[in-house]
Amino acid sequence: MSLTPIVAADLIHRLGEFDAVIDARSEDEFALDHLPGAVNWPTLNNAERIEIGTLYKQVNAFEARKRGAAIAARNIAAHIELEVIDKPKDWRPLAYCWRGGQRSGALSLILSQIGFRVTLIEGGYKAFRASLLQDVDLIAPTLYFTVVCGPTGSGKTRLLQALAGQGAQVLDLEALASHRSSVLGAVPGVPQPSQKHFDTLIWDALRQFDPLRPVFVESESKKVGNLSVPGTLVEAMRQSPCLNLQLSDTERVALLMEDYSHLVRDVDYFCERLAVLIPLQGRAVVEGWMALARSGHLPQVVQELLTKHYDPAYLQSMQRNFVQFKESKTIAPEDRSIRAVADLATQILQKT
Repeated sequence: MSLTPIVAADLIHRLGEFDAVIDARSEDEFALDHLPGAVNWPTLNNAERIEIGTLYKQVNAFEARKRGAAIAARNIAAHIELEVIDKPKDWRPLAYCWRGGQRSGALSLILSQIGFRVTLIEGGYKAFRASLLQDVDLIAPTLYFTVVCGPTGSGKTRLLQALAGQGAQVLDLEALASHRSSVLGAVPGVPQPSQKHFDTLIWDALRQFDPLRPVFVESESKKVGNLSVPGTLVEAMRQSPCLNLQLSDTERVALLMEDYSHLVRDVDYFCERLAVLIPLQGRAVVEGWMALARSGHLPQVVQELLTKHYDPAYLQSMQRNFVQFKESKTIAPEDRSIRAVADLATQILQKT
């Protein structure tokens, strides 16, 4: 039997040593957040966890433990039958649950008795998350960020994607947050992750970067949609060198019409989102934009949104928050096309 505990602070740097990372919590707990690459083997599923919790409160702990043990034994047997039978003897899993270790401990004990070398996280997910947040604070100041600035519609995301495609290190916070970081930025049918999972995704990206190479990132604010960017990361970005991406107004409008095609197709939803701007722009202005949109004049609405709302706010934010924005180098592709943006990415990397 080989069952080894590991403290979360050590695991942070050893996560890649294991053949599998097993989350023994319920499906809902797993969906909220989990370790990178983890698979979910619930010792108690959602309904069972509620049942045992209710028994614990309404009857007593002993009766809850008996009933929980019976359910857990059946579930663990099913996981072994489904997932473990074909595993070789040198298979090395890492297991965890929420905090106390009862759920993952039961699973780990049986796996270790089979003969596998099992590692169990002391303090479970809760301890790992605390170490993760501390590690983000340590990593972020060590990285050399290059911040891609530029007004709305200038193609910052397209440039980041082109840079990544050519092997550059890229931190795409909007992709991690499933949001385009504006009042119109929600991605249809794609909910944002939980704050906890967003933090985990950021940590997982940061820990893989080479500190000797630049990391390209967009000039995000402290929030992307409903999610907060870690403070140390925000501060590191705001102290970093900037590139100022520019594109003509005509090209910007066309780019936004392409990238936000779902709003072009669903004008009612577009108008619904515009209503959020009433406190900032006034009811008369916003209702005028709604009327134009419904009459088929979307390009005009987009142009006015840029000049009256997005551009002034963005410029003020850059000047106020990004220390090196005034010294930023202006860059510009020939047009909004993928080819032109890829050519610009090549030029940037050649000079880096």
